[in-house]
Amino acid sequence: MGNETLDKSKKGSLIKIAKLPDGNYKAQLIRIGISEGDTLKCLQRLPGGTIVLQKNRQEIAIGFDLAKKIKVIFC
Repeated sequence: MGNETLDKSKKGSLIKIAKLPDGNYKAQLIRIGISEGDTLKCLQRLPGGTIVLQKNRQEIAIGFDLAKKIKVIFC
């Protein structure tokens, strides 16, 4: 564990956000409802590396480059 990032998530896995990247990315993620400590479910991995997450009943797609910068803990 320790240095796990969102891009390594598998379909169906539960993920807890440990650390968001600093700066503008963090502000944008908080605006769409993702913050540190949240538990999300990985719904899908799309071609090209995009990851579709579910928080409550909202689905959020995160690009591969951004996913590599989000530190997570796999539940």
